[in-house]
Amino acid sequence: MLLKHNTVTLLKYSGTNTYLIRGRNGSLLFDTGWAGTFPLLCRMLGEKKLRLQDISYVLISHFHPDHMGIAQQIADAGAVIAVMDVQKDYIHSSDHIFEKERRSDFVPVDDKKVRIVPITESRSFLNELGISGEIFAARGHSDDSISLWLDKERALFVGDLAPLYELELHKGTETGASWERLLALRPKTVYYGHAAPASPDKAMLSEPAAQETDVYALVRQITRLADKGVSADVIKEKTGADEVFIRDVIRMYVTHPNVSVQGILDRIEIKGR
Repeated sequence: MLLKHNTVTLLKYSGTNTYLIRGRNGSLLFDTGWAGTFPLLCRMLGEKKLRLQDISYVLISHFHPDHMGIAQQIADAGAVIAVMDVQKDYIHSSDHIFEKERRSDFVPVDDKKVRIVPITESRSFLNELGISGEIFAARGHSDDSISLWLDKERALFVGDLAPLYELELHKGTETGASWERLLALRPKTVYYGHAAPASPDKAMLSEPAAQETDVYALVRQITRLADKGVSADVIKEKTGADEVFIRDVIRMYVTHPNVSVQGILDRIEIKGR
């Protein structure tokens, strides 16, 4: 089934939001899930009457493991991994994480099959797919972070750039500067890597109320223990929390500087489980 021009489809099959964007001449998959989620992607595509072959290019917001874990497997099925020139030195920055976890289901990116695109030529690249838009460097969360802008939809895809309700925490930082440039585009909708899409006007009003529930208290306890260097196994003994949950919290806490408790929960989507 063909999608309408520049239709945005959320493919929800892992803890990372993945978006399929279809243009007149091809399609772009923005981000992927962790290693091991390839069968889940294929199943999700099938449920939406789509095919793996509908993906022309894969674009990664930044090369952290939960955003690029199955990029090469998708490429092996026929897609091309498009890498902005500002990202080329970071393509393998997560390989050691998968090696440490002994993930036999992880396939490293094959550099010979990557298309390096000068970010100054991103509009021309997207135009090849019949997509009107542009790709911007958006440093803050990581040095290789990029954001995708769609003209027609006034849609902004930001990966793990700090949510707008946290913007006050990032004034004077690279994150704040990136948001300043991106908000100048006057986006209608912001699509996050782990949180629900939001309207900038509503998202900037305030952070969702962080009520003192057990889960909030638990996240605070986990992060405080992690700050002290306590291992996940010991944290499990002390808190009785699920090990996967503990590791998710620690991972988000470590990889998202200054993240709030609400930000952690948004990213691992506890509310939706």
